[in-house]
Amino acid sequence: MSNPGESDPTPITSTRQMAEWFAAGCKPKSAWRIGTEHEKFGFRLTDYAPPPYEPQGIRAMLEGLMAKGWEPILDRGNPIGLKRGAASVSLEPGGQFELSGAPLANMHEVAAELFDHLDEVREIAAPLGLGFAPIGFHPLAKREDMPWMPKGRYEIMRQYMPRVGAMGLDMMLRTCTVQVNLDFGDEADMVEKLRVCLALQPLATALFGNSPISEGKKNGYRSLRARVWTDTDPDRTGIPAVVFEDGFGFERFAEWVLDVPMYFIMRDGQWLDAAGQSFRAFLNGKAEKLAGQSATMGDWADHVTTVFTDVRLKRFLEMRGADAGAPSMLNALPAFWVGLIYDDAAQKAARALTQGWSVAEIRALREAVPREGLTATIQGRSLRDVGRDVLAIARDGMNARGLEEALFLDPLDAILATGETQADRWLQRFDKIWHGDARMMLREAAI
Repeated sequence: MSNPGESDPTPITSTRQMAEWFAAGCKPKSAWRIGTEHEKFGFRLTDYAPPPYEPQGIRAMLEGLMAKGWEPILDRGNPIGLKRGAASVSLEPGGQFELSGAPLANMHEVAAELFDHLDEVREIAAPLGLGFAPIGFHPLAKREDMPWMPKGRYEIMRQYMPRVGAMGLDMMLRTCTVQVNLDFGDEADMVEKLRVCLALQPLATALFGNSPISEGKKNGYRSLRARVWTDTDPDRTGIPAVVFEDGFGFERFAEWVLDVPMYFIMRDGQWLDAAGQSFRAFLNGKAEKLAGQSATMGDWADHVTTVFTDVRLKRFLEMRGADAGAPSMLNALPAFWVGLIYDDAAQKAARALTQGWSVAEIRALREAVPREGLTATIQGRSLRDVGRDVLAIARDGMNARGLEEALFLDPLDAILATGETQADRWLQRFDKIWHGDARMMLREAAI
């Protein structure tokens, strides 16, 4: 999403411009990169409470990182993010601390970036009495316990979310994810990749499930974070059927996004409330909240970032199905998807495996996975069984790259061998080791 002063002011004069915005992401295979994003909850070491923006909280974390060469991103004078080279640090609404990594060439670079970032976070957090833990859903805090970060756009979303879903504010405040951004070669390659990744996103959700405890109790889910997304905003989430229709491409997707309700636009460094107005209405001068404003390509780019489908198409593909987890799992997530779609043979094998799945079956699987995890089924097969085939394809894809990256998939092999995800292991510890003290989840998950 644009930062103040960065938005492209080019006027939109045709819908084709918006399709071409997506198409500009096409790259030759030699230019394909891996960009990871991962979030973590801060907590005070004394009482496990989420830290405020200030004092001695998230703002102090950002200011501490500035001494290491990070440049601030400001919103109304407040630092709300950082930039260093092609990487950035950003804040989710509840203060979840996110690294948006640089586009990197291989998994070894990705892992090095992750561990450098974690080292920096630990160094700044320790004197502040803070810890940080990557978990899919906050294991202790109630919604009202979470702070709100001083970002203008979050104020608009905060008002709109309860109008369209019961759990949108939980999504904003109490969830953490790990994502990977990957490239495509041309329109046909984008279509195949998007279909494969949407079909297999429920498997990723199951493998990376890491949110079985909330408000101090077992919640009945392996991924409560994934459950939250099913009741956030049906207009912009889930698995859009249009992706699987004949003739789908950049233009069809642009047409679909045009009808997604907006949140806001930025003008002169200020966020203007456009919540509930479709971008199509804005483009046609019929968005009452935006009377007198004309749509720009910067507005379009910002709007695309408010589409929360399980895989998001921008000028790359963003995999959105996984809970944040242990560092080994933060590396396993990009490795999983790189193995599946950065090798031609692996991608074709993954497409062949999923091609017979209907949209209805994939959506039903997506609904089942938050609670059932790897025991959920599609066409009579458990996801654990499907996962073995998919992971073999991903490992072949990694090996074909010749960069000795397949080792990053090892944690997923262990999960499929035992059937026990991170969530299952936390539940065992909750009962047998912690004796119901959920605070230990934050302490043991801390980076």
